[in-house]
Amino acid sequence: MVGVYNVEEAANHAYLGAYAQQHRGQESAGIVSSDGERLYRYAGMGKVADVFTPQKIRQLMGRHAISHNRYSTTGASFLRNAQPIRFESRLGTMALAHNGNLTNAQTVRRSLEELGSLFQTTIDTEVISHLVARSRADNFTDALIEAVTQIRGAYSLVVLTGDTLYALRDPNGFRPLVMGKKDDGFIFASETCALDIIDAEYVRDIEPGELVVVTPRGVTSLFPFAKTSQNLCIFEYVYFSRPDSLVFGKSVYNTRLRMGEILAEESGVEADLVMPVPDSSSVAALGYARQSGLPYHMGLIRSHYVGRTFIEPDQKIRDFGAKIKYNAIAAVVKDKRVVVIDDSIMRGTTTRKIVKMLRNAGAKEIHVRIASAPTRHACYYGIDIPSPSELIAATHTIEEIIKYLRVDSLAYLSLEGMQRGAADIEGGSGNAGYCTACFDGKYPVRLDENEAIYSNQKTLFSEYEIEESA
Repeated sequence: MVGVYNVEEAANHAYLGAYAQQHRGQESAGIVSSDGERLYRYAGMGKVADVFTPQKIRQLMGRHAISHNRYSTTGASFLRNAQPIRFESRLGTMALAHNGNLTNAQTVRRSLEELGSLFQTTIDTEVISHLVARSRADNFTDALIEAVTQIRGAYSLVVLTGDTLYALRDPNGFRPLVMGKKDDGFIFASETCALDIIDAEYVRDIEPGELVVVTPRGVTSLFPFAKTSQNLCIFEYVYFSRPDSLVFGKSVYNTRLRMGEILAEESGVEADLVMPVPDSSSVAALGYARQSGLPYHMGLIRSHYVGRTFIEPDQKIRDFGAKIKYNAIAAVVKDKRVVVIDDSIMRGTTTRKIVKMLRNAGAKEIHVRIASAPTRHACYYGIDIPSPSELIAATHTIEEIIKYLRVDSLAYLSLEGMQRGAADIEGGSGNAGYCTACFDGKYPVRLDENEAIYSNQKTLFSEYEIEESA
């Protein structure tokens, strides 16, 4: 997400910020702008550069804008589910972009439908807009506060009305949201790399449970929620965020580097070289090499014309992507004992194909090291991690995974090692607590019972889904 306030060519800045955060979602992209009174919207399926042309951006007028890259976790990959969503209410026109997942969306939606609400999408985000519209508050700020106090789960939001921009993080702080300064205006984004591309200055993180309100009169900070424990998503450091970003106040690069060092401390092995599965594990592999004393090499080359397979919406695409995404360098790995560093293993299909490539290129031994703990549980807070039945670490022992991957050894970073890796890096609040539910199954915010029956978040509202084309 990106929010832009009081900046010339706001839509263009929102576009650039979305482009810098393309790694966070590739299914659809959208921008809503405001000239202070009217809201203008355009959204489409695909990547940011494919959706927006210079002509389309010029039609998005005004000095305020929000943008969104969609990576579906609730609701299928349809155009009608593209964000930001825009709607009318008695309080005026509003646009909303959401990063995260609500854990009581099904319950709230059913209640709203019984009261007569008509939903246009199958995403949990729309629940928030209906709660705002139904509020009896006499101003938009109070209506938004009333709405978000009725939802649970993970949500970082940017909300745009005619002349006001809101930025909000849930009380647990699952998903990141930062604030920057650009001339006389303000920029909000999921990651600081979005600030860098438009030469905005990083000011600070939006705090968990904080609502920042930006109006022509200035900036106000509100804390409408009761205090609760922080549960920052540690998977942001493992895979999701760009290494050049600050996330939760810490350098993603330095955190991954430290986790790689700890991985070498915990599971060193005799070998000739260390190599990453590029790109998200490259920094962890550097840390492993530095701690182990082994030389670092690029044994795989990645085609950058293929998207990130983990966040593609369909398993068939993931399989195809894994097949064409990498190529082994025989000159590097032939007759060598190689340590292959990857950030995580989900189903194991991609890793198995990579191992086969390395064997065919002549690698003598292959030792896989994973710079995170075994992923054994689904995520309900905004990362599309499969159900446990699809996760290889949830259904197989280490020995069985070694046999399936056809490797000489396999080891994961311990959960304690992950937490120590994050704690060792300067920045943040100093007392940050991390959500590790996808690794240990300890969910900090409960899932409503009637939503727990869904093993896949994308099918949460599956009864509403119909065949659709963009």
